[in-house]
Amino acid sequence: MVRNWKEYLLPYHQTVDELLVKLNSLKQQFAICDQHNPIQTVTGRVKSVPSIKEKMRRRYISPDRLSQDMEDIAGVRIICPLIDDVYFLVDLLRQRTDMKVVEERDYIKHQKASGYRSYHMVFNYTVQTIHGPRSLLFEIQLRTMAMDFWSTVDHALHYKHEGKFPVELEKKLQDTARVSFDLDESMSKIKHALMRIKNKK
Repeated sequence: MVRNWKEYLLPYHQTVDELLVKLNSLKQQFAICDQHNPIQTVTGRVKSVPSIKEKMRRRYISPDRLSQDMEDIAGVRIICPLIDDVYFLVDLLRQRTDMKVVEERDYIKHQKASGYRSYHMVFNYTVQTIHGPRSLLFEIQLRTMAMDFWSTVDHALHYKHEGKFPVELEKKLQDTARVSFDLDESMSKIKHALMRIKNKK
């Protein structure tokens, strides 16, 4: 059992802090080099202790397996303008030498039953502590602004109503997810059409 949560989570906070610096630096590089910027915003968080304990109960995770079996204690979210930007960043993140990809889950091409779409990547990352190097798992979620809007509102509604949703309202949420994705695809088509026109000049 974890006796001192503050001490246990400290390397995870360090991981998030370091990643925010690195990813925001990446965003600045695109801006300075006058390239299309695939990053709208970058945010990060460490799960709260109550959230960790709740997930441990729900997923039957034993305390001695916590660091191996809970991949999202440290999490970073990257919001992108378009779907193409998500996959561009996925390729860019795969090439980094300061973090190693452990697992990828593409919920954009293979959406969840609820309508949720996002691209999840689990990485192994090493932080330097007073006790030496510590390797941790963390998760990066990449999604478009439309996907993030839908996911944020969906989460808020389910949280407020404790997940007790009538079937017809769940269906409406799924319909709005499809509308949201149609918007993403339409914006991508407009971008590609503009690029074709530009290349012909």
